[in-house]
Amino acid sequence: MKKLISLLLISFFLPLGANHLHGQNREMDWAKIYSEQLFHITEVMVTDVASPPVAARIYAYTNLASYRVLQEANVKFDHADFLSFSQINEKVADLSLEPIQSPEFAAIYALFLVGEKVMPSGYLLKEKQAAWQEWGLKNKVITKKNLEQHLAFAKAVADQVLGMAKSDGYIQLTALNRYSPKEGEGFWYPTPPAYMAAVEPEWKTMRTFFLENLEEYKPAPMADFDLSQGSPFQIQLQEVYEKGKNLTEEEQLIANFWDCNPFKVEFSGHMAIGVKKISPGGHWIGITGIAAQKASLTFSETTYIHALVAMTLHDSFVSCWKAKYETNRIRPETVINEKLDPTWKPLLQTPPFPEYTSGHSVISSASAEILTGYFGENFGFVDSSEVYFGLPERAFDSFSQASDEAAISRLYGGIHFRDAIENGVAQGKKIGKSIWQKLEE
Repeated sequence: MKKLISLLLISFFLPLGANHLHGQNREMDWAKIYSEQLFHITEVMVTDVASPPVAARIYAYTNLASYRVLQEANVKFDHADFLSFSQINEKVADLSLEPIQSPEFAAIYALFLVGEKVMPSGYLLKEKQAAWQEWGLKNKVITKKNLEQHLAFAKAVADQVLGMAKSDGYIQLTALNRYSPKEGEGFWYPTPPAYMAAVEPEWKTMRTFFLENLEEYKPAPMADFDLSQGSPFQIQLQEVYEKGKNLTEEEQLIANFWDCNPFKVEFSGHMAIGVKKISPGGHWIGITGIAAQKASLTFSETTYIHALVAMTLHDSFVSCWKAKYETNRIRPETVINEKLDPTWKPLLQTPPFPEYTSGHSVISSASAEILTGYFGENFGFVDSSEVYFGLPERAFDSFSQASDEAAISRLYGGIHFRDAIENGVAQGKKIGKSIWQKLEE
């Protein structure tokens, strides 16, 4: 029996006789078009300096909106695996909308509508919405006669998804107690050069899409803060210190390729200048788009895998951030400067939140599990996600190879201890495997 893919959305079965996607789905490279339009969301997030967990939330709801449009349009998916969708963490009602000519057009428009509302600078997407309408008319994907019908369809779905977003706990974060660094040795506090305050200390309160009990994904215990010679912590500390002084060119390239720090600041005299960087989640959304294009996925398949990876990213950040603020572990830079060498600096700028576990290790391994489950074990690809930000492409033989490199890059960058990396990888793999198992039920 063919497995049924489960996904957060609706609790009823889609009819097999439903509408197929518009005929031009076969003539146009919809995977490429989708990735290009989705990148406009990334551009606004970079402008807003969205934190890694916030960025993942934005990707989740924007991609979910596109996917919901296809559901409401009763799209018949090309793969038998798309026969049904069952809800996991929240009920979503059928909107019973009138059929439309181009679900593809409405899906991308809904993505823009949600992005407009969930980002501070979302108003920048107004011009993208107008440009998308012009594109649809020019390419005869829609007509002037049915344009308003498509816009209304997209808005109805976008409003539903925005309703979901309003109840996920994000609005309530500002009302929670402000974070104060714990006092005592071994605990995190703001690091140079910007000494930014802790980012999203209460993110563990956010509603997840798939994970039902965060305690099930709690990482293995970290090494106790102990500077005595030969202790597990001291050995790791020395490793970060020595590695930082003896990096090869390749290790430096790897660290910078996976930096993904939207908070990076450079100083020129007394002026602080923010450096444009993609978020860790944005990097994996980019990889998802690259894989979709290489595999020549249809529009339905493209929206499906983007929504799935995006929601996995969100859940992974919730799990990781829970660990970070429960452990409040000090960063290597702080303890090395205090105890070993006041002149030592990591290759990468230390992000403004506690160290354990490594966020990139968690979300990369979780994403790799999902992408491997979908595309296969040995799906090679060229990662060009960072070209826009001035870094060269890197080739990988598999998603797991890429995620492993992302994880170890944190040691090369001097911003994580080894146990935060390795236990973060295990944490992310458990999350990814758990979500994939839910999809196979």
